[in-house]
Amino acid sequence: MENITNYIQQNKERFINELIELLKIPSVSADSAYSQDVIDTSEAVKRSLEKAGCDNVEICETDGYPIVYAEKIIDPNLPTVLVYGHYDVQPPDPMELWTSPPFEPVIKKTDIHPEGAIFARGACDDKGQMYMHVKAFEYMIQSKTLPCNVKFMIEGEEEVGSVNLKSFVENNKEKLKNDVILISDTGMISNQQPSITTGLRGLSYVEVEITGPNRDLHSGLYGGAVANPINILSKMIASLHDENNRITIPGFYDKVEELSLKERAEMAKAPFDIEEYKKALDLKDVYGEEGYVTNERNAIRPTLDVNGIWGGYTGQGAKTVIPSKAFAKISMRLVPNQDWEEITELFTKHFIAIAPKAVTVKVTPHHGGQGYVTPIDSIGYKAANMAYTETFGIPAIPVRSGGSIPIVALFEKELKSKTILMGFGLDSDAIHSPNEHFGIFNYLKGIETIPLFYKYFVELSK
Repeated sequence: MENITNYIQQNKERFINELIELLKIPSVSADSAYSQDVIDTSEAVKRSLEKAGCDNVEICETDGYPIVYAEKIIDPNLPTVLVYGHYDVQPPDPMELWTSPPFEPVIKKTDIHPEGAIFARGACDDKGQMYMHVKAFEYMIQSKTLPCNVKFMIEGEEEVGSVNLKSFVENNKEKLKNDVILISDTGMISNQQPSITTGLRGLSYVEVEITGPNRDLHSGLYGGAVANPINILSKMIASLHDENNRITIPGFYDKVEELSLKERAEMAKAPFDIEEYKKALDLKDVYGEEGYVTNERNAIRPTLDVNGIWGGYTGQGAKTVIPSKAFAKISMRLVPNQDWEEITELFTKHFIAIAPKAVTVKVTPHHGGQGYVTPIDSIGYKAANMAYTETFGIPAIPVRSGGSIPIVALFEKELKSKTILMGFGLDSDAIHSPNEHFGIFNYLKGIETIPLFYKYFVELSK
């Protein structure tokens, strides 16, 4: 412990500056305008892994953005840890809500982060958390304490559904062979109370298009006589939840895992203040499915949310038209046992069925993934808990996350190994939102904790 903390203190400024340089590159995978920046970021990640001490580092081309692969094999008979992360980031919009430019990182002190936090797109999700692993590996190489083999797989399409990762994994099973997969793309309860994410929700993401007349129409001449696609779409979306905020799609809940009262009681042990939660979000009250508390609604229950809706005239001033089309993007977060492709099919069938004959409906599936649960009696979980306990002075609490990392289920299916989710971000870090940030404390604490995971994983594997 003393050696790790000394190394971090000696290299603290360098660690921070290196991350800041990485955050300056706008690697937005969803927008082709940034395609060269995404590629430049993959090259930067490659260089950082080479400098850290990997023997074999390569840019693996895909049909989309490349995957950076690296490894350090010290003894084939020792366990192998596969580290997964991503170097692409979410779009920064809406730009006007940022207090500083999203790709000009700045360090600001906050109540939660008195030591300062780096404000930039990708600071927490996932450049900062991915880079912790590079620096932790650097420490183990420099101190000659690396206890096992390491492989890195850092991709550039996580924020657009990891569309090319599946084929890469399927075609490189021997290359990626491992004993445990380590990911830091989640969070923890607080800087005082660490936690380990043991469950992830699945995801089904679709886009819907409602078409009425063959062109935009004068709302005076045609209003009341022709279906307005925006009106129709609004009604259809509203009907997808009942008065108890349960989703109305037939068959949607058929395979939903119902947790026992005992399991729900264990979840309730995690510290949570509903008043602080509402205050942080400037809410007068919470909202969701009846019969469940907030921490259950956002972790163990499925959801359906509209992520965007548009149509008609939205420019300055007035334009009295009935639009020809209306659109919406809809995501469904799923729980274990719900198959995302089956749910997508159920949604499509239902959404078309509830439309009046006056319009036509098109549903375009985008991407999705399965939910995931990892057991808390595994060697990987125990090693992670021991590492957190040593650096935080308190055991971690197992929690289920409301987020989705679809590739985790893919890894288990194809590589036959469990994933340990060691996140160091906080719910307040505004990932996917304006003013995303990552605490200096969290960044350095991750670098301090990760080498201990390796140490304990090897010890427990003997």
